[in-house]
Amino acid sequence: MSLKMYDLAGNDPEVRFSPYCWRIKMALAHKGLTVETIPWRFTEKHVIAFSGQERVPVLIDGDRHVTDSWEIALYLDEAYGDRPALFAGEQARAAGFFVKRWCETQLHPALVRLALADIVQVLTPADAAYFRQSREQALGRPLEDYCEPREAHRKALDACLAPLRSSLKVTGFLGGGAPNFADYIVFGAFQWVRCSSREPVLQPHDPLAGWFERMLGLHDGLGAKAPRAFAQLPLKDGPPRDGPPREAG
Repeated sequence: MSLKMYDLAGNDPEVRFSPYCWRIKMALAHKGLTVETIPWRFTEKHVIAFSGQERVPVLIDGDRHVTDSWEIALYLDEAYGDRPALFAGEQARAAGFFVKRWCETQLHPALVRLALADIVQVLTPADAAYFRQSREQALGRPLEDYCEPREAHRKALDACLAPLRSSLKVTGFLGGGAPNFADYIVFGAFQWVRCSSREPVLQPHDPLAGWFERMLGLHDGLGAKAPRAFAQLPLKDGPPRDGPPREAG
């Protein structure tokens, strides 16, 4: 068994920040599988041309390759069915797919409004030029302008997190008593910002912060050990509350 995975890296090759790659690194650890991660950058699309597309993660398992984080998760459960499951049956897959859609259509956009201007500073010069040009063309404005006003974007993120926050206060994990791939999907989003941005998106009193700390500690602290590009500064603390006041390429 020889597993390898192309994993998005910054100028520092140890800084790995793709939310989609983090989903799979946690999934592989969940199944007790060892993987060699290969640093890959936005301007190295030719390196993964063999996969027929231009995004990571790309998982190589012997003479086979699999792309797209969701498809990789399904593949892992099928190919390594004798190891701990990422989905405990069809119902868990359906629930996980809902979490995937919510994360990519609601949570990711909310985080982007806070982190995008930091991410460009993490990249190699060639990647930074590509990233800025492609994102600013799509957005129609400079990245720094897109991330302002930050306080409004923080409030929007807070509202976005309300259903997640209330659910995790009851269940502990999205998988119930233990994490499953749905947890790894959401974890990947927060780990993305943790590794590549100054923005402290979770305050210590937030119920989500406790869940995130538990996730960071899983699998021998896989997430907690990940290098961070910036030291994050805490937001002003406030009273506890019950509610609110794309694959890389």
